[in-house]
Amino acid sequence: MAHVERVYLDYAATTPLDPRVYEAMKPYFTEQFGNPSSLYAQGREARQAVRTARMQIAKLLGADADEIFFTSGGSESDNWALKGMALALRRAKRGRHIITTAIEHHAILNACAWLEKEGFSVTYLPVDRDGLVSIDALKKALRDDTILVSIMTANNEVGTIEPIEKIGEFLQRRQIFFHTDAVQAVGHIPLNVKVMHIDALSLSGHKLYGPKGTGVLYLRHGFRPDPLIHGGEQERGMRAGTENVPGIVGLGKAADLAQLELPVEEWRLTNLRTRLITGLKELGAKINGSVKYRLPGNVNVRFPGVAQETLLIRLDLRGFSVSAGSACSAGSLEPSHVLTAMGRTPQEAGESVRITLGRFTQEEDIDAFLTAVRTEIEDIRKKQD
Repeated sequence: MAHVERVYLDYAATTPLDPRVYEAMKPYFTEQFGNPSSLYAQGREARQAVRTARMQIAKLLGADADEIFFTSGGSESDNWALKGMALALRRAKRGRHIITTAIEHHAILNACAWLEKEGFSVTYLPVDRDGLVSIDALKKALRDDTILVSIMTANNEVGTIEPIEKIGEFLQRRQIFFHTDAVQAVGHIPLNVKVMHIDALSLSGHKLYGPKGTGVLYLRHGFRPDPLIHGGEQERGMRAGTENVPGIVGLGKAADLAQLELPVEEWRLTNLRTRLITGLKELGAKINGSVKYRLPGNVNVRFPGVAQETLLIRLDLRGFSVSAGSACSAGSLEPSHVLTAMGRTPQEAGESVRITLGRFTQEEDIDAFLTAVRTEIEDIRKKQD
């Protein structure tokens, strides 16, 4: 079989490691291998590297360095924020009611399902056809025993950006703990945890050109969730386990690059996204998600009458990597919970594909993709006639 030159268009699933990040990590695999908890020179070097990364990530989020806690990724951060704070707040007799949305990542939804088994009550807010949460719906859902609200910053499937600042401002006035899963948003749109009144935020290294297996939970001063992992005194006694120094260094470097390049990259990707959406609409595609409030690199579209699996396999054979939605749900026979919550039928959800652009996507990739989609859609429809 002839070699096919591949074009990667699934940046929401994972991003390639930026070569500059790899270079920053390399020394900490070999000569600078010390344990940050050790008192001698190698330990001090590793400890300083972790401290530098903490400051780099804090700068990107508008946080203080001692509000940054390293984890293994977005799923751990989400679980820690929800389970840790829910248990701590219940013990303080603050209540046991949690609010989230119907379109969250499964790390949130499954953590909430676990908390329900532990005696908590969870309200799942609906969204409109664009995937936007209504602040009025949130206000109506609040109860006297509401202790925690978790609403994602930007959806991983359709790219819709939620009104996080308004939600945060309202919840801060009510003194209700507010967490946001910002895994898809950090490094791609401007965020400031103080301005946006966020108490806790989850991010993942491999979504912003850093290494897999790295993440952060930002925790505003004054909040102390129960630990998920017990052991030593790492991360100020909040998350035991020897630190993944190369990974942390890589995540810090990735955050530093995002901070420097975000304004130009956001503009560039928005232009590429517009070019892609225009071309797909000409082929009869229907857009899923908000056009106005949308991540710069996210395009989720439906081709009426064309099964997503058929189109994805054909595009894969042509060398294009695109997806049906969340990589964490790949292999599931169920229609997307995000699209069905947005009012799409199971059939419409089964006709939808996600194309996500990133740092290494070029204009010629978009044009080549549009040509391939046109050819495949025409061929599929011809066979259907």
